[in-house]
Amino acid sequence: MLAKAAKAVPAADAVEGGYTYEPKWDGFRGILLRDGDEIEIASRGSKPLTRYFPEMVEAVRAHLPARCAIDGEIVVRSGQPGSQRLDWEALSQRIHPAESRVRRLAAETPAEFVAFDLLALDDENLTTAPFTERRARLEQVLGALAEDAPIHLTRVTGDAAVAQDWFERFEGAGLDGVVAKANRSRYEPGKRTMIKVKHARTAEAVVVGYRVHKSGQGVGSLLLGLHTDEGQLINVGGIAAFTNARRLELVDELEPLVERDDDGDAVRGETDRSRFSSSKDVSFVRLRPERVVEVRFDQLEGHRFRHAVTFLRWRPDRDPTSCTLDQVDRAVAYDLGEVLAR
Repeated sequence: MLAKAAKAVPAADAVEGGYTYEPKWDGFRGILLRDGDEIEIASRGSKPLTRYFPEMVEAVRAHLPARCAIDGEIVVRSGQPGSQRLDWEALSQRIHPAESRVRRLAAETPAEFVAFDLLALDDENLTTAPFTERRARLEQVLGALAEDAPIHLTRVTGDAAVAQDWFERFEGAGLDGVVAKANRSRYEPGKRTMIKVKHARTAEAVVVGYRVHKSGQGVGSLLLGLHTDEGQLINVGGIAAFTNARRLELVDELEPLVERDDDGDAVRGETDRSRFSSSKDVSFVRLRPERVVEVRFDQLEGHRFRHAVTFLRWRPDRDPTSCTLDQVDRAVAYDLGEVLAR
């Protein structure tokens, strides 16, 4: 079951029967499926996540009922106790083809699971039951978990003011918003029946290059940079959502900024490869860092925008050197342990 975006936390009585609110976790969505010794971690895509999280398989075997299906989020935390937060980079590194690396990372950056819905228990299909009943049954299933178990029950509240407080405070621990679920709603796979409210901020960045679209025509994505305190311009992410017509327009629009060699050919660079781009063309056309764009984003994690950002407008009034990392609004730090505390 999926969620549709909203700009603000809805009122508790905005739907018949009311809403229940949860923190919105920022990890890999997964459904833990257990039938005796058979355990799978189903993902939103077609490929299961099971092989990448062997420690989670062992946790399911140790802590969950012999037959169940539980929806939730796989997360990895980092930091010292008292100042921990979700670590997306560490989590994303877990998707790796080499089993030896998977095993090593399972020990170095073990994953945890935050449960928020119960879909089946023993022979009982709970997807047609209202959410309040599914939540109560989930509390029963997870109520006896050991304090050090890597499986957690997400918080809930029926108070919109508390949800708004979570929205503001928990971002500092790496969470990215709040989810509202109608109390009387069934679990409907593939449908956007939940409400999600995510953080959104704006920033100005320098356009440092572009990738050619996979069709071979037009701009596929713009590469963005921000200046460090030392004045170094570093890559922080990109913008990719353009119409076909706009992709072609951007080629002509950016032509005066293309860096060229002595033969007049466009200078190309390469971004760092990752496990997600190992077979992809990561080259890009270099641009002189003279044009500033205003973008909307949800989180800046480390020195990278957490997700692809949204183009808002060009900012010809901004000096590229003013586009610095320290001008980006960040959440006040908050301890993840406080979010997970029962």
